[in-house]
This record gives sequence, structure tokens and C-alpha cells, in this order.
Amino acid sequence: MALERSDKIKMGLLVVLWFAVFFPIVPEMVQDWSSHSDNNHGFLVPLIALYFAWQKREELDTLEVRTSAAGGMMFTAALALYLLGYAGGTVFFTRVAMVLSLYGMLWYCLGGDWMRALIFPVLFLLFMVPVPYSLLSLVSMPLQLLATKVSAGIIEHCAIPVYREGNMLYFVGTQLEVAEACSGVRSILSLTMLASIFAYLLKGRWYWRTLLLLSAVPIAMTANIIRITGTGILAHYFGDQVARGFLHEFSGLAVFAFGVVTLGGLYTLIKRVPV
Repeated sequence: MALERSDKIKMGLLVVLWFAVFFPIVPEMVQDWSSHSDNNHGFLVPLIALYFAWQKREELDTLEVRTSAAGGMMFTAALALYLLGYAGGTVFFTRVAMVLSLYGMLWYCLGGDWMRALIFPVLFLLFMVPVPYSLLSLVSMPLQLLATKVSAGIIEHCAIPVYREGNMLYFVGTQLEVAEACSGVRSILSLTMLASIFAYLLKGRWYWRTLLLLSAVPIAMTANIIRITGTGILAHYFGDQVARGFLHEFSGLAVFAFGVVTLGGLYTLIKRVPV
């Protein structure tokens, strides 16, 4: 039995009340989206989620509505996590609880059939939750060192003398620092979000979807190594000014575009594989 008009109004009011409960954590999260480039994609996530949910509207009209005790338990657990995180000042848990509570609430009110159809649009909202800076710092350092080491090896194979010390590259007339912002974490986060969309759109076996999703990490790392290597070669010939200003920003956009095109190409190839 599909939702009647009155039921849709009630669900709309319930979602408004849900948002009102979690509104205290929203402004700070939006501030994190705008103040840190690693989190800029957070502005797009709700819009993308709404788009995919809207695409399901015809399918949802054919599904039966029933309450779910499992959804109620999930909603209760998410609210408890929210209260504990809010009281303890742990914003990451409160933001995750916001998404999980929405899923639990809809699951309780609409039933399992609806939430199996909406599992991707709703849980996709988890991408709008900024990853804690402590975790990013923990991951970025090994990525910095790995990217610097591989880039130094490639530059040496181009007959350019270079000495690596940590995340520093020393050339004959200049030096280049691979900063934390150049660790590739930003590309990994953004490309993983994009890969999840491609995996969702892919109509095929689960292992192809998994492969597509996991490929975001090596693609992002490869793109970042290309950026560092290219910057190092240019720094050798033209000085370290190439690592600053417009050229540096443009190289970041160009390499990210390379990652997007590579991921899109992989998606196209997998689509052509017979199911």
C-alpha cells in the first residue's frame, strides 16, 4: 500500500522535527565544509542524495508501508549516540548519529522494503560528515612519505638529480616540500564519494562494484604522484616558484580531473563486461 497524501504530510512533518532536533550541530558542520578544502564536497552530498531518492519515487509508490521494530531500535540507538556525543563534545559521533537516526526513523515508519530501496541515498549522506582531523593527520603522513618516495624515484629515472629526506625533495638549485595538503587525502575522499556513485549506478555483480569502489584509492594516489613528480621536474628547471600560486592550484585541479576521467573510464569498461 503506497503512502496516502495525509501520510506524506505526516512524514514531511516528522522529517522537519528530526532536522530541528539535530539542527544545533548543523552550522558547525557547514562551517567545516567551507573552511577546509578536504570537506568542500559536503555541500553537494545532500543534493546528490535527494536526487537519487527522487529517482526512486515510482518504485516507492509500489511498495507496501509497514512499521519495523528493527528500525525503531536503530533510531533509538542513534539518538543515544547523538546524546552521548553531544554531551561529550565529540562532533563526529553526533554527525554520524544524525544520518543513522534518519535511516532508523524512516525504517521504523515505512518498513524494510522502503529502506532497501533508499539505503544508498540515505547512507550516502555519511559522506557529508567531515573525517576527524586527528584521523586525517594519522593517514596523511604515511601518504606524504610514500608519494614523495615514489616521485623521487621517477624523477631520478628522468636523469634529474634529486635527494629525498622525509617529505622534502632537494634539487641542485632548489628544494620542494610535499606538504600535508599534497598527501592525496583530499583526492581520496572525493574520488571515493564519486566511486560510490558509479558503483551504485553499475548494474552488475557485487564484486565489480567492490572493485570500482576500491579503485578510488590507487587512482587518487597515482594522480597525486603524477602531480608531485611533474611539479618536481618543473621546479628543477624553473625554480620552486612553480610550486606556488596559480600553477600549483591549477595542477591540483588538473590531476583531480585526471582521477575523475580514469574512474569514469573504468566504470565504462566494467559496464561493457557481460553480466
